[in-house]
Amino acid sequence: MIDEADTGLTAHPMIFISYARADRPRVKPLADALSAQGYDVWWDALIEGGSGFAEMIEAKLAAADAVIVVWSAASVGSDWVRDEAAHARDRKRIVPVSLDGTEAPLGFRQYHIIDLSKWRGRADAPEIVKVIAGISSLGASSLGAVKPNASNAAPTGFSRRSVLIASGGTVAIVAGGLVAINPFGGGRSANSIAVLPFANMSAEKEQVYFSDGLSEEIRSALSRNPALKVAAPTSANTFRDRVADAKVIGAKLGVAYLLEGSVRRAGEVVRIAAQLSDTKSGFSKWSQSFDRQLTDVFAVQSEIAAIVAEALAVRVSNSAAAVGGTTNVPAYDSFLRGRALFNSDGGEDADRAALAQFEAAIAADPKYAAAHAARSRSILAIANQYAQASDLRRLYDDGLDNAKRAVALAPDLAAAQLALGQAYSSAKLDVKSASVPFERAATLGKGDADIQILYAVFSARAGRRQQAIDAAARAMDLDRLNPLTFRAAGLVQYFARDFEAAIPLSRQALTLNPKLRNANGNIGNCKLMLGRFVEAQEAFRAEPAALLRLPGLAITARKLNDSAAASAAMAQLKAELGDSALYQQAQILAQWGNADGAIETLRKAKVIGDSGLLQAAVDPLLTPLKSDVRFKALIAV
Repeated sequence: MIDEADTGLTAHPMIFISYARADRPRVKPLADALSAQGYDVWWDALIEGGSGFAEMIEAKLAAADAVIVVWSAASVGSDWVRDEAAHARDRKRIVPVSLDGTEAPLGFRQYHIIDLSKWRGRADAPEIVKVIAGISSLGASSLGAVKPNASNAAPTGFSRRSVLIASGGTVAIVAGGLVAINPFGGGRSANSIAVLPFANMSAEKEQVYFSDGLSEEIRSALSRNPALKVAAPTSANTFRDRVADAKVIGAKLGVAYLLEGSVRRAGEVVRIAAQLSDTKSGFSKWSQSFDRQLTDVFAVQSEIAAIVAEALAVRVSNSAAAVGGTTNVPAYDSFLRGRALFNSDGGEDADRAALAQFEAAIAADPKYAAAHAARSRSILAIANQYAQASDLRRLYDDGLDNAKRAVALAPDLAAAQLALGQAYSSAKLDVKSASVPFERAATLGKGDADIQILYAVFSARAGRRQQAIDAAARAMDLDRLNPLTFRAAGLVQYFARDFEAAIPLSRQALTLNPKLRNANGNIGNCKLMLGRFVEAQEAFRAEPAALLRLPGLAITARKLNDSAAASAAMAQLKAELGDSALYQQAQILAQWGNADGAIETLRKAKVIGDSGLLQAAVDPLLTPLKSDVRFKALIAV
């Protein structure tokens, strides 16, 4: 049991369900699904014997953080349900649903009703996602949402890699505490584990890249075993300083075991200490130290992974752990340095330094598939952010060649397949060719949250709604403390045109990281699509990324009949970003009603290979162009 006073958690939000007695068999699965998501659910089936019926209901209704009103053919005629619904409406705590498609009675039709008529009882179904989004939209603070604390809060930085590939992206369940909102996530399984960053005990502090790299390699080896559920690094790294005990960390990450350790490197000798802890009891299950020559560090990684897997009563294939890797120490060292630089979000200098390290790794071992895949992603990042238009084609072709080389060397390396999918989609705008490696990457990398999130956004842009939601579910279950996961889930719902569900997901991302880019922009786009122009404008003004802020302001200003402000925002977009924002210019023109201008601008964007075109077919902002034969021809693959 977790002491909430010690962990920073507040009481779980209390949900009251108002329904007609005839609907009880169908309401029970709804109550169970919400309970499984961490809510304190009350409905009158829970009234204790002897309790005053009306008094108990009135007390619970008044205390509820949200009231789910279940409309049906039976309930619309119920005075009890109407009274409870009116009480919830007046308190602004109403979340209406319909069991059978029945319309709400007069007085309640101004609220969006969530249709449960086709719901079959799954707790992770899209209908439940919408119900939870409706609960969250009532206001996180009033629902007892967990607040991040100074010691456990997720880092404020973000990876531009997800911005580049996902344009901002997804959903999770934590805000420095346990459950806040989790549309897709699951519970703690027996074979679940988090690998915390190994502590750097070496004399040189800069060796942290090596200790981080070692823990990441062990995590990767474990995640390739389908019998294990391994927490993603972003969430696990939140506890780098291990300020909480194993039971608290296990509860927050939703894992049964923790693997932690330390690395001390001295010359050509490395000492690794590792410990496996049970998060329910807090006690150590296994610990061991390894003294090895540096040339044997690869064997140590596989050895630790195998021992941990055995402790969890499963097996890890040693051959799988070596897929795409190297036995060359200098190559491995350069790869780790490059990965640390690439993930640092340090700007152009860091990105180019990372590229140099990946190239050094390849020079030391030309058959190092993981280094080829990393070089491909690095080149594409540089092309998309810093390169001149005249250099784009050369860089794109180079990145594609590296990705193909990585796949040729290690077809079963998920990172290689991912790099190839990204190269085809970003460099060639070829969704059809990208689909095969993306699907392969998603299959090979089911235990890798980063791969699942990128696949989710790719699927959403390709119009594959269910695949996108399923991939987001897997990612969120592995990465419970990552604001990028919430942001990507919001983007998935936006492309699916479920704008009401997308907004609270983006808000949750901002709760975890208030400085996160693209989350406010996604909220603005959703509110724009819902016709809430003033609210949309406010969200766009809060967006730090000009690529989303300026188009949003240009569109909302025109919607609010402020032509001068609209023209000024468009002019600023052109001045600051030029042809790199051609796609966004087309979005503005489409929303302004200038179809000819939008089509012509999209044609220019296609000529220079603007990656925004990847989402054109599902982009809500381009809806005014959907029936135009010129647009259909332009986006045809």
